[in-house]
Amino acid sequence: MKPRTFVEKILDAEAGTIVFRQPDIILTHDNTASIFKTFEKMGGEKFAYPERMLIVLDHNAPPTTAALASQYQSIRNLVRENGIEMFYDAGKGICHQIMSYHAEPGMLIVGSDSHTCTAGAFNALAAGIDRTEAAGIWKRGETWFRVPESIKITLKGKLQKGVYAKDISLWIIGMIGSAGANYMSIEYHGDGVKTLGISERMTLANLASEMGAKNAVFPTDEVLAEFYGDKETNGVWADEGADYHREISIDLDKLFPLVAAPHYVDNVKAVSEVEGLELNQGLIGTCTNGRYEDLEIAADILDGKQIKEDFQLLVIPASKKIYMQAMSSGVLQKLLDSGANVLSPSCGPCLGTGQGIPADGYRVISTANRNFKGRMGNKEADIFLASPACVAYSAIEGRITDPRGISARDKFPFERPAQTTVVIPETENRKTGGIWNYADINDLNTDQMFAGNLTYKVLSSDAEAIMPYLFAGFDEKFSKDVEEGDIIIAGENFGCGSSREHPSVGLAHAGVKAVIVKSVNRIFFRSAINQGLVLIVQPEVVDDYKPGVEVVINFESGGIMLNDKEYKFAALPEKLKEIISKKGLVNWIRQEV
Repeated sequence: MKPRTFVEKILDAEAGTIVFRQPDIILTHDNTASIFKTFEKMGGEKFAYPERMLIVLDHNAPPTTAALASQYQSIRNLVRENGIEMFYDAGKGICHQIMSYHAEPGMLIVGSDSHTCTAGAFNALAAGIDRTEAAGIWKRGETWFRVPESIKITLKGKLQKGVYAKDISLWIIGMIGSAGANYMSIEYHGDGVKTLGISERMTLANLASEMGAKNAVFPTDEVLAEFYGDKETNGVWADEGADYHREISIDLDKLFPLVAAPHYVDNVKAVSEVEGLELNQGLIGTCTNGRYEDLEIAADILDGKQIKEDFQLLVIPASKKIYMQAMSSGVLQKLLDSGANVLSPSCGPCLGTGQGIPADGYRVISTANRNFKGRMGNKEADIFLASPACVAYSAIEGRITDPRGISARDKFPFERPAQTTVVIPETENRKTGGIWNYADINDLNTDQMFAGNLTYKVLSSDAEAIMPYLFAGFDEKFSKDVEEGDIIIAGENFGCGSSREHPSVGLAHAGVKAVIVKSVNRIFFRSAINQGLVLIVQPEVVDDYKPGVEVVINFESGGIMLNDKEYKFAALPEKLKEIISKKGLVNWIRQEV
């Protein structure tokens, strides 16, 4: 048999194949209330496998409004009435940290959150899906997967003092770009892997989403065996000689501290390139860096010191278990004595819900995973991403500070193409003859398409309520002027960011005929299909389109005409065509015989 990659073994098919499989765990969180409404629209009455459902209340924990509190109670009722045992109420922790208590080697895990890939640290194939797809799995017990190509990343050596797993992730993201691993499976190999603990592996696996990857995975070894309390752990791993889309080798001992500067995760710079820039707020926590080891690193740095006057430092343990460990060990005491605010285990201000939203004009340094404009709930704030150590040192000084305690002249060796357009000015009209021209826009993310702080105020199952906010963080004219039959043309990595399905629900509801892009984020592509929204990847069309040119799409023949010139595009597999023809997964499942 031909040597196979990890993901080819788990899904038992070659890269590029579309397969239907039953996940071992289906994760949902605060979005469970919205998913249940979609489940009912599908004709769902009984859950296919309630014992596989993992539900965690974390994104708005504890609830900040009466409406959210009511949603939480409806989820509790749902859990109780259906005998769902894997349930974690508000305050128990962030869903990806909770997943570490359930994930096992060789599992197939899906979750209605883009950072479900965190569970790859446990040798599982873990991938994010959208809400509609989660509802479909609740009803049918299975979903479709495209078997991805794989990237092999070999880690050599050991990190130097003051350099952390977050820096490894930012190095890779800055090297390959936020779409550099789009729809790929990332495998971590090499002797450097054994120098990384489970907490560090979770950070690396978590940030696979910010490279556009479907998943990231680590092998089973003595480090993982120790985590499970075993001498050895059986799992799944790639064969020698397997084919890879790309191979990357990284010498860990040559890395230095990094930050991701506003407003893109791949806008990576050496800390020394931005050192001294004044800051107003810091955040240590989230599913990326809220583990005990992260808090301990920060506490040791802050021990006996005070954060800068007028600087606000927020610390959020990733789970109640971590919170209590930090409390009993004295870590929380050190953090509180330094002037930090310690919040309840939750996602907190990461996506702009809960406590800790920054003020206008604030510069924030955060251990989170995204720094899109408006990501923390205020589009007038700038967000830098860094390691817990960098955040802690910066909190003391009130400005970006090298965690090594030295003045260096490091320069990040990979340059990212300049992205100048973040927001379309109100005076600018991007629609001509039914075509919305965003051909010059790369990395248009879901936070700009639909603000994160609205995610739970407006349910994705309520398409009409989505419309006033659709693209509001990017082009205010869009929601007012979009009409049935319109076409959107956009650049690279369209729909990057979270698994938030509100944008695809809104675009489908508006009757958008097609979205033509140079490339598309993996989860957004799935979400578009699940809503019956046609999304076509055809870079030449995007490059050649000029305002005023007539665009005609022939879905049957797979052709796009720009005036008299034809461009071909690849046809979808038959089952995915069926879903689109029935205007989405809800109708497709409801009409199944």
